Amino acid sequence: MSPSLDDWFIEQVLPLEGLIQAFLRRHWPDPGEVQDLRQEAYARIYEAARRGLPAQVKPFVMTTVRNLMIDRIRRSRIVSIEAMADVESAGHRVDDITPERHLGARDELRRLQQGLARLPARCRQVVELRKIHGFSQREVAARMGIGEDAVERQTLLGMRALADFMLGGAGHVRRPGKRVKREVGKP
Repeated sequence: MSPSLDDWFIEQVLPLEGLIQAFLRRHWPDPGEVQDLRQEAYARIYEAARRGLPAQVKPFVMTTVRNLMIDRIRRSRIVSIEAMADVESAGHRVDDITPERHLGARDELRRLQQGLARLPARCRQVVELRKIHGFSQREVAARMGIGEDAVERQTLLGMRALADFMLGGAGHVRRPGKRVKREVGKP
């Protein structure tokens, strides 16, 4: 059973928000339009994925963002040659597999493996079964002898911890409802 479009979007596309934002800030001349471009990109990604989920999410998302920028530039009355050149060259950087990108991908994979190793055993097993092996929530629940709601919760907690770790954080599983009490007047 494949994930629903909404689940796919939340689990696969939304974690790329930082990458999309950085790409748009770097290549779009008007910083005030970055948020609107991101939202329009999300709409395009979602609509395109209705016809079929892509095998490789990151290249699909970044190509969609790049094409959106190109469309916006073409629609504008005055097309800046510099802006068009920047966007066109950005596409080559996204699509080309250079030795640097290959090495970077290996480093990211190594970091992901480190992040997975830091997760609690049950959480790690759920994340691996769901995200690496592609099992459905129901299949993971049956295989592990736990409820589907536990699978959903463990997946969410694990993915958040992994995202935190990949972005340079500690990668700790943070359970909702466990808040740190702060003294009055202290940040």
